[in-house]
Amino acid sequence: MSVNAHDLVEEVMRRWPQTIRVFLDYRMRCVGCPIACFHTVEDACREHRLDMATVLADLRAGAAQSGRPSARRSSL
Repeated sequence: MSVNAHDLVEEVMRRWPQTIRVFLDYRMRCVGCPIACFHTVEDACREHRLDMATVLADLRAGAAQSGRPSARRSSL
C-alpha cells in the first residue's frame, strides 16, 4: 500500500511516521493541525498551493523509509 491523494493527512502521518518530515519540509502546517483528520493529501496540497505530484512522490519516498504501515493506532 502506498500514499495516495485521497488519503487523510493524519492517517498518512500515523501509518508512516517518516512522512511527518515531508510535511514539515514543505512548510505545511499539517502536523498537529485539528483539520488533518479531515483533509486529504490533495486538499492539503491545494490549501498550501503545492504541486501534488511532487509532494506525493516525496510522501511515498518517506513512507518507504518508514517500512511497513503501523498496525498500531496511536495519536500524533
